[in-house]
Amino acid sequence: MDRKLIAENTEQVDAFRERVTAEAEDLVASFFPKKLLELDCFLKEPLSNISDLATIHSELNMPVPEPIIISNSHDGLDSTPNSKKRKLEDGETNCPGTKVFIMPNGMLKSNQQLVAMIEKIKPEIRTLMEKCNTVKMWVQLLIPRIEDGNNFGVSIQEETVAELRTVESEAASYLDQISRYYITRAKLVSKVAKYPHVEDYRRTVSEIDEKEYISLRLIVSELRNQYVTLHDMILKNIEKIKRPRNSNADALY
Repeated sequence: MDRKLIAENTEQVDAFRERVTAEAEDLVASFFPKKLLELDCFLKEPLSNISDLATIHSELNMPVPEPIIISNSHDGLDSTPNSKKRKLEDGETNCPGTKVFIMPNGMLKSNQQLVAMIEKIKPEIRTLMEKCNTVKMWVQLLIPRIEDGNNFGVSIQEETVAELRTVESEAASYLDQISRYYITRAKLVSKVAKYPHVEDYRRTVSEIDEKEYISLRLIVSELRNQYVTLHDMILKNIEKIKRPRNSNADALY
């Protein structure tokens, strides 16, 4: 291979490593404490401390239609041959059955209080995932080549990487949870539209809204706790993370 090309690639890789190192160290020292304080303040806001969960209920604004009496040809009340389906002159089909229920107020909107809360939390989840990925890359670049013995510092590095990977996975599961809420609620609202006389469907929509509110608050609490845990864990072991082997501190990949 061309030595000049190898030298250029090595120089670019070293520059990337230095950039990742500087960014990760700043994240641990400054960004993590800043975010945990911001999230702690968010947990103290009125939106995150609603005691009466009935206040977050969203009015479905879907009236109950009047009952429709359906004639049954088998009860002897309508036994004429003309009671079967037939095409009218205008091309429509005349058939007995329930009228189609049209939404009187157009689109049924989501619970706006929960939507506002979700829109504030989702960027925080994404930020945690991205920052954890950067710090994880930094620690992985500090892992020295494999050798026998003197691996206590390496085990600390590996434990840190595992913790960062766990936090990433948990943050991704929070996004899945939000998506499942919307899908579940949409199915329930569809049931209310299809069976407007069944009160249990309406109550279930309110119940799932309350459950989601509680879950969202727990997500914010977990995000704050994860910043605290990562900040504390890395700072306590920063020397071993940076120099896992005293005699081979510079023997990196």
